[in-house]
Amino acid sequence: MQPLALTMGEPGGVGGELALKAWETPSVPAFFMVGDPDWLSRIDMAVPIRSIDHPSDAVRVFPAALPILPLPLSVPVEPGMADPRHAPTVIASIERAVAAVHRGEASAVVTLPIQKESLISAGFPHPGHTEFLAALTGTRRSVMMLVCKDLRTVPMTVHIPLSEVPYQLTTGLVEETARIVADALRADFGIIAPRLALAGLNPHAGEEGALGKEEGAMLVPAAAKLRREGIDISGPLPADTLFHSEARTHYDVVLCAYHDQALIPAKMLDFYNAVNVTLGLPIVRTSPDHGTALNIVGTGRARPDSLIAALKLARDMAERRQSV
Repeated sequence: MQPLALTMGEPGGVGGELALKAWETPSVPAFFMVGDPDWLSRIDMAVPIRSIDHPSDAVRVFPAALPILPLPLSVPVEPGMADPRHAPTVIASIERAVAAVHRGEASAVVTLPIQKESLISAGFPHPGHTEFLAALTGTRRSVMMLVCKDLRTVPMTVHIPLSEVPYQLTTGLVEETARIVADALRADFGIIAPRLALAGLNPHAGEEGALGKEEGAMLVPAAAKLRREGIDISGPLPADTLFHSEARTHYDVVLCAYHDQALIPAKMLDFYNAVNVTLGLPIVRTSPDHGTALNIVGTGRARPDSLIAALKLARDMAERRQSV
């Protein structure tokens, strides 16, 4: 299998440290970074780094050094600071990683965290990685999934104010999200008959309209239509009883109404190993489920667990796709 392509993420954040720590970890899949070798070599860690001319060199180099496909930064990095002047290189790193997968030179893309405010202030037109990757791959609609031990969650609405959720959580959105998720569970996770659970928006899933009308107006009709299509989906169900250990045995994924409804249980259950996966793309993409952690850069406190889990999951998903 081809190596994984790792983007550089925010240079002022912990991404570089995590990449070096991941390389030191036994059994981690072979990967190469698309980034600035000088930036990576200045991080105070005794990890060998070697520039490569082509992704095909990565597997040969990986046992002895972390391979890096050079992409120089225009200005030096100040650790712990996000500089908008780095935005063109950060964006180019994502573009080149995606292009490597499209050309068959890499098996999947793993993205290190970006500082969205820094990119947006430099003119980046996308809310985040997920939307940018959809644009790069010509995907009309992609879906975020959080994967951790014993739980998968999907936020059907993502980076929007909570006040806007009832207006964006349409029947069509629920149906489209459920179809993408069901297809991905079969293709990328090997679940032949996926079981979906649909979380309610309101307390007690609206309690038959007494605590909110959204369930009856949007979620109930969507679930009924999906069941007629042959998708195994239960709900809408009260979110406060969906995530305990016994409840988790009855589904393979929960479709959540909004961002925090999906992310809080995943991070509470397995904070250090949660992985962000983008579903619906023609390529495999995973990412650590945390931010740039500018406040702990250089302290040695940054843990590579989530990146290692993201690399391993990307390998597994890519292998599954290639075996079909």
